[in-house]
Amino acid sequence: MFHFLRHHHCYQAPMHEHHRHGYGPRGPKTFDAGSLRYVVLQLIAEQARHGYEIIKAIETQVGGGYSPSPGVIYPLLSLLEDQGYVAVTPEGNKKLHAITAEGQKHLDENRTLVEAIQARLGTQDHTHGGRGALRQYMHALKAVVIDRAHDESASPARLQQIQAILQRATDEIQNLN
Repeated sequence: MFHFLRHHHCYQAPMHEHHRHGYGPRGPKTFDAGSLRYVVLQLIAEQARHGYEIIKAIETQVGGGYSPSPGVIYPLLSLLEDQGYVAVTPEGNKKLHAITAEGQKHLDENRTLVEAIQARLGTQDHTHGGRGALRQYMHALKAVVIDRAHDESASPARLQQIQAILQRATDEIQNLN
């Protein structure tokens, strides 16, 4: 049967053949095996975060061209905790991840590598036509709007302010030449 598929243009190379050339099932790989660990650890060093916040921060950092799946991030967070680099504090049904002294030491010892990874991510344009920065701003705007609007202390007045700001921005963009 496999021989039949190979001769009728239905054959696709096994997954490992794609990965050998730096491609995953959905296109070019954004991170090599160890890079994502440093990106996540750096994000947690900047501020304690929940898993979902880490996923969104990475998506924003790479201009929306890549979003790590929960199936990648949560096991990585468990590994970082097991290694003693991250401490976890339960917050309701979520877990807040904060860097430990050991985690900060590990980041500091690998600072050159961490900076190289961040520089690579900052220069990659995951969209065609040079619109990566625009996409990054849109994702950042979306994240801050959601954060501020869903804050439990958000008053109706704050929600109206957010709505007015978004309406002004929409109007200005529509009126551009």
